[in-house]
Amino acid sequence: MSSRATIRVWDPVVRLFHWGLVASFAIAWISAEEWNDLHETAGYVAGGLIAVRLVWGLIGTRYARFWQFVRRPATVIGYLGDMLKGREARYIGHNPAGGAMVLALLACMAVLVATGWMGTLDAFWGVEWVEEVHETFANLLLALVGVHVLGVVWASLKHGESLVRAMVNGRKKAPEPGDVA
Repeated sequence: MSSRATIRVWDPVVRLFHWGLVASFAIAWISAEEWNDLHETAGYVAGGLIAVRLVWGLIGTRYARFWQFVRRPATVIGYLGDMLKGREARYIGHNPAGGAMVLALLACMAVLVATGWMGTLDAFWGVEWVEEVHETFANLLLALVGVHVLGVVWASLKHGESLVRAMVNGRKKAPEPGDVA
C-alpha cells in the first residue's frame, strides 16, 4: 500500500459514465446478431449516457469539463511526439492524447447510436448504407477502444499510477513539479 498523497480527479458522474459506456458497448457488441432487444436497449443506454456526458462536460467538475482537456490538434500531435521520445508530461486530468480519444470515442459512439436508432425507423429499416455505417463505426469503435487501452497502459506505466484504479476510485497521485494541472 502506497503512502503517496492523492487527490480527487474523476467525479462519480465521469466514472459512472465511463464504466456505463464500457458496459453498454460490450453488451451491444456481444448481442449484435443474436439478441436484438438487448442490443437496442444497450444502444439507448449509450445514447443517454452520451447526452449526460455532453451536459456534464459543460457544467461538471473541473476535470470533467471539456475546456480542461480539449486541446488544439497541434498540441495533441506535439504530445504524441513527446510520447514517442519518452518525455511526455504527466497530466492530472486527461492528457492531450486522452482528451482527443475522449472526443473520438464520443463521436464514434454517437454515430453508432444515431445509425442504430435510424435502423429502427420505417424510413431507414433495411437501408443498406445505414447498416454499413453502423457496422463500420462499431468496428472503428472497437479499434479505438484498443488504442485507448494501450494508451492507458502506457501512461500508467510511464507515470507510475494505475489509471484504471483512478477511474474506479476517482483518485490520482497528487501533482508533482512538472505535472500539468
